[in-house]
Amino acid sequence: MADPTIDLRPFLRDVQTIVQRHELSRPGAYCRWLGEDRSRESNPYGCADAANLLYTLGSFPERTAWDAWTAELQRFQDAGDGLFHESTHDPLHTTAHVAGALQLFEARPAHRLVALDPWKEPAAVDRFLGQLDWSWNPWGGSHRGDGLFAALVLAGEVGADWEERYFSWLANEADPQTGFWRRGHVAVGGEAILFHHLAGSFHYLFNHEYRRRPLRYPEAMLDSCLRIRRDGLFPPLGLTVGFAELDWIYCVHRAARQCPTRLHEARHALAQFASAYTSYLFTLDACDDPGLNDLHQLLGAVSALAELQQVLPDLLRSEQPLRLVLDRRPFA
Repeated sequence: MADPTIDLRPFLRDVQTIVQRHELSRPGAYCRWLGEDRSRESNPYGCADAANLLYTLGSFPERTAWDAWTAELQRFQDAGDGLFHESTHDPLHTTAHVAGALQLFEARPAHRLVALDPWKEPAAVDRFLGQLDWSWNPWGGSHRGDGLFAALVLAGEVGADWEERYFSWLANEADPQTGFWRRGHVAVGGEAILFHHLAGSFHYLFNHEYRRRPLRYPEAMLDSCLRIRRDGLFPPLGLTVGFAELDWIYCVHRAARQCPTRLHEARHALAQFASAYTSYLFTLDACDDPGLNDLHQLLGAVSALAELQQVLPDLLRSEQPLRLVLDRRPFA
């Protein structure tokens, strides 16, 4: 009888090699992309994602190297506004992402997040979240909505009252029909962008998981996630190297954990997805595939495998268990 497990080890060895190929001449410095048309300079996502990937793989740097890694990450911070900037993402996303990597080294940004001062009072939370585009750009807007939380919490610049206001607003704005955020907005764009609401909600969900906060409508969220996959509402799902797969897997798994009578159904759906998704990943050329050789996109794929392995430990085999960075702190 054939071995029923999915052997991740060859692919993960390729991942380790890819990370090594992105390494530059000084400790902790990594470029984000490979390719003749790409910059080989140290990049905030390259450095942060190298740290995240090595943590996930169980190959995190020795403590004696932490100071060098921390200094490399901190040097990307703008001392004037306190934020981290990179051309492909909103500064709040980049700031939260680098702050998350620094947390792996038990460190924080070197400077205060001055640009976020207007949003550090609890009363400002409703205004900030309320002005995001929840109807037509919930995915992009979530980079700011969850980035504000992760950046301020990881930098230690807000307290319990601020967090309570943040989660109270989200609880009041959860959509009972889909389980996503935000009520009154999810239905506006119809099924064509339902996955965008899932991807946006993923970002708020991992903040909930970090603080062990319950979902208001977990069963509705699970139903929505399963329907997206069943009805092919986001055809690229399972055929990309990036974060879309992690978004879907994480929402299915974490929603199902809050409605345990559905956990068996969720596990079955995730097992089917794992088989199809790994079959796709294993066909890619580790040397030439542009997704695999973008460390940020690669982190999304490897994190998806880490979440799948957590819910399906009997199915996905690796040398040692993968560690999802989201189980340590918010922001992947």
